Amino acid sequence: MIRPVRFGYNAQTAVNNAFQSVPGQEDPMHIQQAALNAFDELVEALRDKEIDVLVVSDTVEPHTPDSIFPNNWISFHEDGTLVLYPMFAENRRLERKAGVLDQIHKAFSVRKVIDYTAEEETGRFLEGTGSMVLDRTQRIAYACRSPRTDEGLLHKCCSELGYRPVVFDAYDTHGTPVYHTNVMMTIADRYTVICLECVSAADRPGLVQTLEKSGKTIVPITMQQMAAYAGNLLQVESREGARYLVLSSQAFDAFDESEQALLETFNPIIHVPLDTIERYGGGSARCMMAEVFLPLRSEST
Repeated sequence: MIRPVRFGYNAQTAVNNAFQSVPGQEDPMHIQQAALNAFDELVEALRDKEIDVLVVSDTVEPHTPDSIFPNNWISFHEDGTLVLYPMFAENRRLERKAGVLDQIHKAFSVRKVIDYTAEEETGRFLEGTGSMVLDRTQRIAYACRSPRTDEGLLHKCCSELGYRPVVFDAYDTHGTPVYHTNVMMTIADRYTVICLECVSAADRPGLVQTLEKSGKTIVPITMQQMAAYAGNLLQVESREGARYLVLSSQAFDAFDESEQALLETFNPIIHVPLDTIERYGGGSARCMMAEVFLPLRSEST
């Protein structure tokens, strides 16, 4: 997780992120402080449940307003593979800072690096586990087409990582393609939270069939719940192997009591308010966490 120093609204990402809001007269310093407070509260909530969190502080320069969302530019895999992804917004490419990678290499064993960042020059983008929602057990990568998710590059990445791509179209209430798959669906161990309403009618039956065949209980959400980030969730695991579902308080409140109870039959829930980050960043709890599956250095020596 990247601790922000200059979080704020990013006009370059707002081009195709319908979840962002333009700030009014609010002081940028107040926005940064509110985001920082929310970030620290989430980290504390995770650590309280003995969930390991590697926090790396961002740098003032170069200015990276979206650095709080690291899952888009990097992913980590069980076999020691680290993947670097091509980013749509030019200023988001600056998030690939040496200091972040140094901290990863110090703590974990990286055996292979796959680097797709040169694709930025050709206008082909694939924004990590924002573009792809990975079922790491079944080796399936779910992805909705968007300006940030190039289908050809997706297939190439899946081939190299050993995943089967499941590609579909998804649109918001205005008919705009959903910019990242991870705002409309979440894959957990035994269930999926997904906005089937936003999936095109042509793609919906095949997507449902794939999810059911993979053994997932489908927890459907509405377009309105998706807009409240009820699809932007992440299941995490503590040192003792206990699993939790992490989400924002806005997302939690978007579920009714029966839906909350259903989710809690699978695992306990951790939620904290992330309103400022959601409003101006256009992302939520899942986007803030780049889960690390790399072997620890102590385990690999």
